[in-house]
Amino acid sequence: MLFNSAQFFVFLPVVMVLFYAAPRAARKYILLAASYFFYMSWNPRFVPLLLSLTAIDYASALWIAGCTEPRRKKLFLALSLSANLGFLGFFKYYNFLTGNLTRLLHLPPESLALAIVLPLGISFHTFQSISYVVDVYRGELQPIRNPIDYALFISFFPQLVAGPIVRAREFFEDFYHWKPPETEECLRGILLVLLGLTKKMVLADQFAQISDSYFQNLATHPGAAAAWKGTGSFALQIFFDFSGYTDMAIGMALLLGFHFPVNFRRPYLAFSITDFWHRWHISLSRWLRDYLYIPLGGNRHGKVMTYRNLMLTMLLGGLWHGASWNFIIWGGYHGMLLSLERMFGRERFQEPPRMPVYIFRAVLTFGLVSIGWVFFRAANLTDSLYVLRQMFTAGHFPSSVFIPPWLGWLVVASVLIALLEEKLEWIDRLSRGPAWAYVIAVVVLLFCVELVGVTEKAVPFVYFQF
Repeated sequence: MLFNSAQFFVFLPVVMVLFYAAPRAARKYILLAASYFFYMSWNPRFVPLLLSLTAIDYASALWIAGCTEPRRKKLFLALSLSANLGFLGFFKYYNFLTGNLTRLLHLPPESLALAIVLPLGISFHTFQSISYVVDVYRGELQPIRNPIDYALFISFFPQLVAGPIVRAREFFEDFYHWKPPETEECLRGILLVLLGLTKKMVLADQFAQISDSYFQNLATHPGAAAAWKGTGSFALQIFFDFSGYTDMAIGMALLLGFHFPVNFRRPYLAFSITDFWHRWHISLSRWLRDYLYIPLGGNRHGKVMTYRNLMLTMLLGGLWHGASWNFIIWGGYHGMLLSLERMFGRERFQEPPRMPVYIFRAVLTFGLVSIGWVFFRAANLTDSLYVLRQMFTAGHFPSSVFIPPWLGWLVVASVLIALLEEKLEWIDRLSRGPAWAYVIAVVVLLFCVELVGVTEKAVPFVYFQF
């Protein structure tokens, strides 16, 4: 059941009607049942896995909180981490590891492979679980006593599949002090759902056709122009796709009285790689910072150790995205760029420069990020290296390398909207502004989805594969 499918837009109103019609004490059970129904609509075979991890982490947190002996606390923490990382490692990385092993041992490629199906959203809900148990271990959070409450935190359907990665303290602050959303919040929630749907169907799915056409048939699209077109299209596809999903998740949660953290803040306006990671997939960035980079030592032990910690954090962040050398290289590439910026002076890459230096650096940053997206999108390392060679090979620019004019104008409009939002935050202001402006915005979004949206088949979100 995709967020951009007709089935989901039947499911969501039914859930909301049942939620608000039910007595307050019953609402969490309705949300939990709806969340498990949503999960089962993908593959009911993995419900026992979700239940098992939920039970292990729920019990581990209670045991940790009830212990006074440090060694036993570490033991229970190790139990939780082993379960989460063990399941994640098996389902996501088993075939990758055995594939590399068979190559080293010169065995048949499929001799150790298993037909493994990746459970939906496992990367996201395991990170969410780990952060909860670690926070309890650190004494920063009291354990959740009610198993239903904790199960809902892990399985809550708006963010179950692709985030944002919500911290327990954020979720339960709303859950235990729940109050119905105000009119302004409802209007903002509806606008975010429509905005996310527009990003996905009108922009991401259109750019997906261009990037897929290139990356699936590399030999038929030689030259730098085609390589940059295909890569640039994927850069726009993944942004509109993932930020569209996030907008919808935040909007739906807001309609149900929950406040999720911002996950994107106009990342392609970034003026450095450091700034980019302050704007892109923010919930993952802060998770990596708080539960990996800082525990490794952060920047507390000198420059060399700081560079090491950045590289390790980004390498593991890349591996989190997918089980292939491409994702490891992608993470290492960003780790290298972040380390270089630290080497040349962190301050200059955190404070925005003046125009026109800002424009130059924003364009350069987008180019560097796009080069990294090659490893993210290409099928394998061989294809990635081929695309990179093509990107820096001189060649002609046939008319076929240009995107359709109407799509180009939509991109220009998106850039202008992003610039206005960067300065004025006018999208948030719409829900507080005059009714006529809000109505016009809603009508325009619906019109774009109806006129331009790819509707013949719901296209899965990119991050569903993680």
